[in-house]
Amino acid sequence: MVHLIIGNKGDGKTKHLLDRVNNQIKTASGNIVYLDKSTKHMHELNNKVRLINVKDYPLKNSDEFIGFICGIISQDYDLEQMYLDSFLKIAHLEGQDLTDTLTQLNQISEQFKVDLCISISVEEKDLPDFAKEQVLISC
Repeated sequence: MVHLIIGNKGDGKTKHLLDRVNNQIKTASGNIVYLDKSTKHMHELNNKVRLINVKDYPLKNSDEFIGFICGIISQDYDLEQMYLDSFLKIAHLEGQDLTDTLTQLNQISEQFKVDLCISISVEEKDLPDFAKEQVLISC
């Protein structure tokens, strides 16, 4: 399942995402991965959560980002949840249509049974229609 935390830049989406991941780690039976554009929040995450700084990898576009996500999933059969912060930046989607990438993430989540929670700097009116049902928090 894919959940979205949306709002404008600076509205507190990352705080909600961090709170959620730190609460989920208490009851998770599998592994949790947190993807971000830096290691800035490393000390705010429970040490059982794997933080991946996406900027350390030479991704150039959203297709490569999807491949990156699939690679993470393929190497960890115990992966249960993924948290994606600063989604537009890490997926190289700033100023682009989100529809194809969100559709692919929905398919990946369903196929591999990995829950995704994504923070996106976007207003609800700018989301594809199918994604509006996935909004967990609107800041």
